[in-house]
Amino acid sequence: MNTNKLFRFVCGWSLLVVFFVFPATASDYHPAPKQKNPIALVGGTIHTVSGAVISGGTIIFDKGKITAIGVGISIPPGTEQIDVRGKHIYPGLIDASSNLGLLEVGLGAPGTVDAAEVGTINPNVRAEVAVNPESEQIPVARSGGVLIVATSPGGGLISGLAAAMMMEGWTWEEMTLQSGVGLIVNWPSMVFSPSPFSQQTRENFLENRENNLKAIRNAFTDARAYWTAKKAEGQKGIPYHHTDPKWEAMIPVLEGKIPVFVNANEVTQIQAAMQWAEEEKVRMVLVGGRDAWRVKDQLLAKKVPVIFTDVQNAPARRWEDYDLVFKTPALLQSAGIQFCITGDRSGSNARNLPHHAANAVAYGLPQDEALKSITLYPAQILGIADRVGSLEVGKDATLLITDGDILQITTNVEQAFVLGKKVDMRDKHKSLYNKYKEKYRQLSGE
Repeated sequence: MNTNKLFRFVCGWSLLVVFFVFPATASDYHPAPKQKNPIALVGGTIHTVSGAVISGGTIIFDKGKITAIGVGISIPPGTEQIDVRGKHIYPGLIDASSNLGLLEVGLGAPGTVDAAEVGTINPNVRAEVAVNPESEQIPVARSGGVLIVATSPGGGLISGLAAAMMMEGWTWEEMTLQSGVGLIVNWPSMVFSPSPFSQQTRENFLENRENNLKAIRNAFTDARAYWTAKKAEGQKGIPYHHTDPKWEAMIPVLEGKIPVFVNANEVTQIQAAMQWAEEEKVRMVLVGGRDAWRVKDQLLAKKVPVIFTDVQNAPARRWEDYDLVFKTPALLQSAGIQFCITGDRSGSNARNLPHHAANAVAYGLPQDEALKSITLYPAQILGIADRVGSLEVGKDATLLITDGDILQITTNVEQAFVLGKKVDMRDKHKSLYNKYKEKYRQLSGE
């Protein structure tokens, strides 16, 4: 078989594998049109988050913005009224660290993975442009109450810029609430922990660690030099400096406009990263934070917020309390540290975000703080609290209607609105549930 025939043969079989092993099915649910008329949700329990809980209240929104909240407020003529008596209204939940939209199937289907770029220093990577609006994970996340996700790139040492994405829209442009909410830095491991499955020696580990730390420092040194040159190019006698997208993307970080999201869990990682951020004079947000409880005083003194991931996890060391991870949010809150709770950073599990917050309540975190940890607090850390995170006049009408307390596992999200748009609440999980419910109804002879 010649080369051309072999190529056609391989491509043909590859297409068959794609169509029969990974069938592409068009989903019935679709994005909603823009809000056309005012809507009033009447008679529900409104959890404003930033203020008091309003029983039997009304919330009105128009053109994607909240226009009125309260009890007995006047409803303008032409307003669509929805009776929500006995229901609860919450701001849309916010997952502050996830790969949702960047990874669909994973192993066996590399074409559905766009979570990382080649190379170790990629500050110019923008997560939003890679988000797949057709992801089946998006409607599932909405059904769990998650309406905004900080989608973050991964890989390398400097992965790129995270973006706050709304879980509704035909395109990534429509879905983008705010691009460049933070620069992702993956801090190298600082402690050599030999594995029985690894052949790495201590010497190799130390060499790799120093090389990685040097690469991060060099990147910021180069970005700062570039920034200085670009600022000077307008002066008389100073030549034009060519534009480099890699270093251009880091200027907002150096200016202090956006933070660095440092992925670190172990105590020496966290301490080293805080010292580095102080030396670089950049704002740092700790992501992960498994050992954050061990450096509470330092985090508080340096005003480093924490995006705490995966409350539903086991302790990292044999001597730690079995419930240490469960109660860490309560420890951070009682210490006065700005924090929020996220899930396990997997887009497929984003729907479980309220369960992580509820788990923290069971281990000491006050319930009102738990609700803020998945609404207002992540909005503040991500720099989007002027639009979302609480229910206030002037903010986006991105909210939920539930049949109970959002932190109870039995609660269902009955309807969601994103920028006032009534979201289609169908998803793959519900479709499969109804399908097999019908199967067993038929088998029972009903």
